[in-house]
Formats: sequence, structure tokens, C-alpha cells
Amino acid sequence: MAGDGRPARVEDVHQLARAMPYVKVERGSTGNPVYSVGGKSFVFFRTPRPDAVDPDTGERFPDVIVFWVESEADKQALVADPDSPFFTTPHFDGHRSVLVRAEHLDRLSYQELAEVVQDAWLSQASARRARAWLDAHQLT
Repeated sequence: MAGDGRPARVEDVHQLARAMPYVKVERGSTGNPVYSVGGKSFVFFRTPRPDAVDPDTGERFPDVIVFWVESEADKQALVADPDSPFFTTPHFDGHRSVLVRAEHLDRLSYQELAEVVQDAWLSQASARRARAWLDAHQLT
């Protein structure tokens, strides 16, 4: 993969999510893309909501992307790292996902983003599909 160390971009989220097997792209109520596997979303572009706002202006963030994670421990590891662009809100308490603003994706490398998208897919794919993907990529 060329450019593994370069900063991640929004286009990369789309490309990486579509590259995973058995993915369907649906559109949310405002046309926002929702990537799913087996009827379960694993990455989606969220509409502006009152729980994710600029602390100075109160304006809703227009660019929040949601990634599913395997466990609460994985979520906490991502949001606790001060160098990570990932965050959560009380609305997502108990939800196995993390949020990131599109404008902060460049704080991740392309390779780091690829791992987040792959992990999101693995967290929602059936055990059979996940095992087949891991075996094919020699990640077992």
C-alpha cells in the first residue's frame, strides 16, 4: 500500500470501508454514508447532534465519524490517549464505538486509520466472515 505513513483523509475512510468484504453502503436520513456488514453498521458519518459540540461556540460538530470497536476496553484505550483524535460523549456511554472529527483524521496515519476501519469491520462481522478475513490476511 503506497502512502501508509501519510496523514489519513476522509476519502480514505470511504475507500477502506468499501474495500472490506460483504460491505453495503446505505444512506442515513440526511444522505450521510453508513457502512455495514451483515446488516450491522461498522462506520458511519453522523449528522450534527447536540452531544458533540464546540465547547467555545456551542456549535454542533458537522463532521463526526463513528467507528465501532471490539470492546469497552478498546474504546477506553482510544479515547484515553491524549495524542488520539478519538473521543466519546455521554450519548455513547455503553456503546462500543468511538467518535472522531473528520478535520482531525490527519492526526492518524493512513495505516492507523486502516487498522481502525478493519477492527470496526471485524467487531461487527459474523464470526465466520471475520475468521475468513483474518485467515486470508494471516492475522490469526
